[in-house]
Amino acid sequence: MAITAAQVKELREMTGAGMMDCKKALTECDGDLTKAVDWLRENGLAKAAKKEGRIAAEGLAKIKIDGNTACLVEINSETDFVAKNEQFLALLDQTLDLLLGTEAKTVEEALALPTAEGTLNDTFVNAVATIGEKITLRRFENVTKNDDETFGSYTHQGGRIVAVTVVKGGDETVAKNMAMQVASMNPTYISRDYMPQEVIEHEKAVQEGIVANDESLAGKPDKVKAGIVEGRLSKSLQDMCLVDQEFFLDTDKKCGQYLKDNGAEVLNFVKYTVGEGIEKKQDDFAAEVAAAAGLA
Repeated sequence: MAITAAQVKELREMTGAGMMDCKKALTECDGDLTKAVDWLRENGLAKAAKKEGRIAAEGLAKIKIDGNTACLVEINSETDFVAKNEQFLALLDQTLDLLLGTEAKTVEEALALPTAEGTLNDTFVNAVATIGEKITLRRFENVTKNDDETFGSYTHQGGRIVAVTVVKGGDETVAKNMAMQVASMNPTYISRDYMPQEVIEHEKAVQEGIVANDESLAGKPDKVKAGIVEGRLSKSLQDMCLVDQEFFLDTDKKCGQYLKDNGAEVLNFVKYTVGEGIEKKQDDFAAEVAAAAGLA
């Protein structure tokens, strides 16, 4: 039977599979959408393994809070387009629901959790088969709090950056403002009290190296150079610490002062930036076009 563009479009929206794959599936299944979805899954499973070597650095992160537990999940895809696909979004929600409060600690343990399709890993394999891109569960974390503490959460750019804070004292506004601070200013530690000594020593060594190689400081007394190192070290460590950062809503005060004014204290925070630390593939677009046109 003749396959219409509307049928191809509908199947593509349902599965996220490529246009030509959708057309072939419909042709093989005489236009039956339900059978075509199964056909794509069955025929895509063999292809899924071939996608393992690809780089998945796009995707989304999301937060879900239930009582005293907040769960953050990051799932990666190869392209931003797929990250907007309804099946990808459903997979993100399904994974988040499954991992909220789980005792699993590693990605491997999470992927072994049971789902209607077997395990969470099977669910991801099926998603790869129908969507046509490498999709991976990169990380997740469950954050807990006590009854007298408050969660603050913030999602930026629809899930490109997510942050959760645990705050004692203050209110929900203070907790959310701190989550926004974490998302925008990227602190590493709450304060110097949380910073390992080796981090301080490493940063000091870096600053000493910078000063030693600064020709403009050649001939300066060691005491002067040591003072410059301490000044730069202090500034660098402040940038790493949440309480020492300028408060994004009022740059005349530090976050520590804002928290003190509101009788609050940050006890914990977690931030995910999608794709951070993943080396993305750099495509040569001109070469790609030439290859597609048979010119390369």
